[in-house]
Amino acid sequence: MSIGKVSRRGFMATAGGGLLAAGCLATDSRTCASGCPRKWRFALNPATVRGYKLDLKEQVRLAIAAGYDAIEPWLADVQKAKERGELRDVKAMCADGNLKMVDGIGFAHWSLPDDAARAKGLEEMKRDMALMAELECPFIAAPPFGLQKPGSPKVPLEDFIPRYRAVLELGDRMGVTPILEFWGHSVNLSRLNEALYVASASGHPKAAVLADVYHMYRGGSAFEGLRFLSPSTLPILHMNDYPAQPAREKMVDADRVWPGDGCADWKKICGILRGGNLSPWLSLELFNPSYWKTTPLETLKTGLAKMKQVMA
Repeated sequence: MSIGKVSRRGFMATAGGGLLAAGCLATDSRTCASGCPRKWRFALNPATVRGYKLDLKEQVRLAIAAGYDAIEPWLADVQKAKERGELRDVKAMCADGNLKMVDGIGFAHWSLPDDAARAKGLEEMKRDMALMAELECPFIAAPPFGLQKPGSPKVPLEDFIPRYRAVLELGDRMGVTPILEFWGHSVNLSRLNEALYVASASGHPKAAVLADVYHMYRGGSAFEGLRFLSPSTLPILHMNDYPAQPAREKMVDADRVWPGDGCADWKKICGILRGGNLSPWLSLELFNPSYWKTTPLETLKTGLAKMKQVMA
């Protein structure tokens, strides 16, 4: 299957059609033509406070206290909370604090070339989805884990298509939708256009992409590529920024900075989101240890304020 054929017919029908069908969705503090309120929705990816070594209950408590609308829990933290019998408490805390569980951050080996290893990865994804379903969380991340490091085999994009389709079909049974995530540093699936191609070519109605400002820059994806997404195919956008140095090809996760403190063109990003009526969950994801020198609550409040400032 050629990229050219899919991009002209399958991809444009899916992505472009979704844009044309986009309804009245949240974008800013004004109102749209039908009178519904518009606003951005802000979420927390706990990677931002990973250095504090907080358990899931404390992450939820602090996200609520800081004023976030949602959280993307990491599966390792969810599993520990499950083992301690705390998931019911977590759900109650979220309900009381009006905090949504929107996406699970997991690292299942769903895309490996080896059939036996991939089968184990699908079982891993199934277990992760079961945890997300228990928390009534609608999405789970599906990055190319296991194929990202230097020395990993270069896998043809066509091979990712049936593998992503398989996790989507698993998600249909489990009640949790896997979102295809690309990593800018990865040997495989490092660019937005590659993720768009795989998602579109999967032929599944729930196929979607998880984009990330840092990873778009790190992998060389133009922000204009976001124009090809629709409200249903971009449910989550990870928010962060990148400095002028080091060079793009040498950047690592720890180099990420607060939104607005780096070189990202937020005017362009906001314009594209507004222009396409895109209303993804805007989720703060950083791994910067210099931000772990104050209290966790102060760190989270700073992050939310930074997000709101660049999206104003």
